[in-house]
Amino acid sequence: MAEETLAFYLILTPVLIAAGCDAMVAVAVILLGAGIGVLGSTINAFSTVIASDAAGVTFADGLLLRIAILGICWVVTVAFVMRYAARVKMDPSTSLVFDRKATNEAHFLKDTDADVEFSGLQKVVLILFALTFAVMIWGVSGAGWWMAELSALFLAAAIIIGVIARLGEGKLVEAFVNGARDLLGVALIIGLARGIVVVMDAGHITDTILHGAEVLVADLPKTAFILVIYWIEVGLSFFVPSTSGLAVLSMPILAPVADFAGVKRELVVTAFATASGMVNLITPTSAVVMGGLAIGRVPYERWLRFVWPLLVVLSLIIMAALVMTVIFGATL
Repeated sequence: MAEETLAFYLILTPVLIAAGCDAMVAVAVILLGAGIGVLGSTINAFSTVIASDAAGVTFADGLLLRIAILGICWVVTVAFVMRYAARVKMDPSTSLVFDRKATNEAHFLKDTDADVEFSGLQKVVLILFALTFAVMIWGVSGAGWWMAELSALFLAAAIIIGVIARLGEGKLVEAFVNGARDLLGVALIIGLARGIVVVMDAGHITDTILHGAEVLVADLPKTAFILVIYWIEVGLSFFVPSTSGLAVLSMPILAPVADFAGVKRELVVTAFATASGMVNLITPTSAVVMGGLAIGRVPYERWLRFVWPLLVVLSLIIMAALVMTVIFGATL
């Protein structure tokens, strides 16, 4: 779940700011929450499953190792975010976006001082809102829906909720236009990020980098091989932020090389999944990262300052897990 998380920034950011946190905490909860799930992909159809198929193994191979990585990285990330949030609540001046505190509160908390009764109609609207996401999950996982179907779902849900809430034609259109205006800047950033990937592919720059990676790892010992594979995937993920796209590009080439190094192919899949998930927490070519930061009103350089210590710790955890698996030859 990546692009779908963009809708949550407008929901959770006001809640967390009202709770005494800052916009950075709101962005971290969503971006790191979804990102750690991708990093520790167990049976992710768009990452692990495609990569395993391209590597010639089943997605169940290496599952226990990925579950362990997911659990450990999740605990570390939760502790990291909660520690920062507690510090900001105790002393708001320690916030990395403290200079934006007033403008962010004015933007996200407008009209929150009004004494509004939680009516039965509002409860019905919230139920319909929740059902929309339930239908989204069913559609993506069971009916093969993707962007076109999801766009239609949210548009239909907005109209249905507007009619039931008795907003009237004027207020409904005004609310829709205001929401589109808030996301226009996000759309421009996403288009620019996607353009970088198009240039890389059209210029065959990605293919050149991938060929160089294959030559680099050909004659390495086991532990060095898996670590170099991990960092090669980290580098490639900056240019190909799509997990499924990178899996199709890199696995048919790098997985067979593992046979000559004496490393199991499923370990290469795990190295790919963790590397891709790691980079997709910060890569400027990712529409999810840049879009989420834009909606949450957090500058990109502030996000890097916030997250880099966590990335170092997570990388050490992942590399240790990969090396231990190679050394002890565990079938995970």
